[in-house]
Amino acid sequence: MAAAEHGVEFMVFGKDGWIGGKLIKMLKAAGRTVHAATSRIEDFKGVSAELDEFKPKFVLNAAGLTGRPNVDWCEHHKIEVLRVNVAGTLLLADATQARGIPCAMFATGCIFEYDAEHPIGGKGFTEEDDPNFFGSFYSETKGVVEKYLKLYENVLVLRLRMPISDDLHSRSFVTKITKYAKVVNVPNSMTVLHDLLPVSIQMIERGLRGVYNFVNPGAISHNEILAMYKEIIDPSFEWANFTVDECNAILACKRSNNTLDTTKITAEFPEIPEIHDAMRACFLRMKANIDAGIKPE
Repeated sequence: MAAAEHGVEFMVFGKDGWIGGKLIKMLKAAGRTVHAATSRIEDFKGVSAELDEFKPKFVLNAAGLTGRPNVDWCEHHKIEVLRVNVAGTLLLADATQARGIPCAMFATGCIFEYDAEHPIGGKGFTEEDDPNFFGSFYSETKGVVEKYLKLYENVLVLRLRMPISDDLHSRSFVTKITKYAKVVNVPNSMTVLHDLLPVSIQMIERGLRGVYNFVNPGAISHNEILAMYKEIIDPSFEWANFTVDECNAILACKRSNNTLDTTKITAEFPEIPEIHDAMRACFLRMKANIDAGIKPE
């Protein structure tokens, strides 16, 4: 598609979701032209018509089923999850590829778990590693679809993990763990959205394609995060721990715990802050927002 044929710069799928909404707001604030897609990604005819009408230069896909209130929902709605997370994602990849439109897929790194080769504190999983976590149907579908997304030369796959925002939005990992009666305490790779979402735009505009671990460098534990939360946000906050096995016993499916290698993304963006530094900066911004009376969107 020639540049002269482009309509809007960006088309975003998942406009009603947390990440999709943040992308749209960020792009508009930067003065970029953006269309919030109204078609569902599993509707190939509708997606194709919308792409042809608005002729975006880039497509960002933040649509998908993660489950409400959590991924346990996916265990009981497998057909719906397959229809969106696998069929819909591949249909969007195919529709954009046919039109020569670069497409960024906001995916997940929750397709791995610590093992003998990748222990806690050891080497992280790279973009070339195959999934080894099949403890939840949600993660299983994400691992399956990533395998086939790699075949599309127009697609950029961004593996987010436990995304965190500067507010106490209900979808933010920080908000979730402050609401739990008990939490596990395992180091994990995480995505601070303030640091990474702007990078996603630079990545697709630079022509980067393929799979990227889309997280801050390093790994941080639940207790480390909650200690910062207590220090900066709520000095009265208290929490209790339990083991991973005890956690799994009360859930419909297991949860992924892992560290992702960030060599590939930091080679392109060395300014992405290490996760401990990123979390402290996040909490300081959060405190400023709270003091200013700014509430989660």
